Order: sequence, then C-alpha cells, then structure tokens
Amino acid sequence: TGVSSVYFAIWLSNRGITPDETGIITAVPVLAMLLINQLVGRIADKASDWRSVIIILSLIAGAVPIGLFFVSGFWGILLLWTLCVVPAQALVPVVDAATLRMTQRRGTNFGVVRAWGTVGYTVVTALAGPIISIFGEGAFVPLFLALSLLRALISLQLPRFRAPAHLVAAAKAATGHLKDVLKPWFVLPLVGLGIVYSTNSALAQFGALLWRDQGIDEAIIGPLIAIGAAAEAAMMFFWRRLNIKVSARHLIIFAAVVGAVRWGAMAFSPPVWMLAILQLLHSVTFAVSYFGGIYFIANWTSEDIAAEAQGFSFVLQQGMTVVALLGFGWCTAQFGTGAWFVLALYSLVGALLVWVSLLLKPAHN
Repeated sequence: TGVSSVYFAIWLSNRGITPDETGIITAVPVLAMLLINQLVGRIADKASDWRSVIIILSLIAGAVPIGLFFVSGFWGILLLWTLCVVPAQALVPVVDAATLRMTQRRGTNFGVVRAWGTVGYTVVTALAGPIISIFGEGAFVPLFLALSLLRALISLQLPRFRAPAHLVAAAKAATGHLKDVLKPWFVLPLVGLGIVYSTNSALAQFGALLWRDQGIDEAIIGPLIAIGAAAEAAMMFFWRRLNIKVSARHLIIFAAVVGAVRWGAMAFSPPVWMLAILQLLHSVTFAVSYFGGIYFIANWTSEDIAAEAQGFSFVLQQGMTVVALLGFGWCTAQFGTGAWFVLALYSLVGALLVWVSLLLKPAHN
C-alpha cells in the first residue's frame, strides 16, 4: 500500500492513463469490494478462526501482482489492479476485528499493536520515492510484488485469534445478528466515517500526481507521504495515554472537521514546508477517525459478528471511496488543485451525518 500511494498514479500517468481513467482504475476495485466484503466477513466469522481467511487472502494478494509485469493499456491495467487490490483490501476488516477482540480480551493496547502497521507503511513510503528515483520507474512493479509476497509470508506467522468456545457461544446468545443493530443511528456514523476515510484515500491515490504537477520533486513525495503516516503511527502509539473522554462519534466529527481544513488548505498549492505541516494532520483525519469508528462498532456489537460488522463498515467506506475517487478524478481533470475544495466539503458532509446520529441516539456517558 505504501508503494502504490507513492508511485502508482505516476506510473499510470507515464503509461498515458488520464486522471479520469486513473479515477476509474482506483475506484473499480473499491466497487468490487462492495459486492464481496460482507460475504468475506460472514465466512471469517463462521470459520474456526479468523486466521485462516487472513492467510488465504494474503497469499492471493501476494501472487497476483506478478501479472503487472505483462499488462499494458487501460483495460489490462484495470483488470490486473482490481485483482491485486480486492484480496488485499478484503483482509483489512478481518484483521481489525481479530486484533481488536484479542487485545480487548487480553487487556493489551490495541493502539500500539495497530500502530506497527502504520510503521511499516511509513518506512516503505519514506524509502519508495528515493528507491524509484534512483533505479527508475521500472523498480515500481518489482518493489510492489516483493512487499506483497512479504505480507503473505508474514501472515503465516499469525496466531489464533478466536476466544474460547464457551465465550463465543455466550456472545451469540446475547447478540443475535448484525441486522439487529442496523438502525439509522448506527448506520449514519459509519457512512460519515466512510466519507472521512474516502478523503484520505483520495489523497493516497492523487496526492503524488497533484504534488508532482505542482512542481514538487518526485524524491520528496515519498517522504511527504511518510510524514503523514508517521503522525498517524505516533497518534496510535500514544492513544491510550491521551485518555480522551469523549464518545466515539464525537471523535469522528472532530476528524471530519480537521479534514475539511486540511483539504481546503491544499487547494492553495502550498509550499513543501506547509504540506509537511498539513501532513501531520493525518494523525487526526485518519488515526482519530479510525479509532472512533472501530470503537463505535465494538461498543455496539459482540464477537460473534465482529468481522461481519467491521466488514459492513468497510463496505460503506469503500462505497464512499468510489464516490470520492471518481468525483475527485473528474474534478482534478476539470479544476486541478481546486478539486481539494470539493474534498473539504465532502468531509463536512460526513461530520453532519454523524451529528444527526447523536441527535437520534445520544452517546453513552
């Protein structure tokens, strides 16, 4: 993911893919996720352990990128990239659900555990730009493939995540089904969260391209992205120490408002030093919204539907991302950096939806 954030949009541009087509190529895998993600979550919850599903998806995501060596043209890249992204993205909500439930059960710090994923992303984004700058764009696909295979190998080392059988049985008796909590007050925050998430996805897919067109050296783009990831990791490492006393939904609203400020400022094509400061806000627009979303779901669901509930949230995130990528791709082609203003307004819509949820069902004390 770190490698693709740094260079995929530029790699496409160098192959004659227009910004509109880039929006489609990055949005179609997300659209495919809408169709299969709930099924993956349901299968993971019914499996003896979440581990097996994570491994299978990781192995598929590790092998498919080999095809990128042989593909060219819009339709070929669209197909291969979709096959690369879908299994990699499908495992994300399963990993989140498994990790959160295990850390809650064992009393360990979920934020610190989750932060190490961001550390990996940060290291790769910091190094990918300089590496590709030194060895040329031909290094992009080998680097992407090597890290995809590494993820697959690491997945084989995962432990079992599931709680003892008697605890799972008790949770099933108490909770019922996901449909029991799918009320407007529950769905609206997840839609708002999806909007906030999708604005970060737009940055990940188009930020490098817009910054290059702004005149920023390609070797600087990777470190710029890494600054945001490092800020995210720092927030996750220190999250428990912050001891924040507001509800999960208030966290999402805060992240959405900060996001509106961040994207609006980028519309003015700020210099590198200002972009670095704006990248530090990733600690809020992604990390804080992430914690808000994952704890909101955990507060209102139990372990027997954990992966399915996270999967439902992920589907909404992907749906909002389709809108963001297609819309932002079109706006970028029409307005250039002015497209960031549209993203800022989109973020405020997310805040509004979460606020309506609080009116419908106030937060716990």
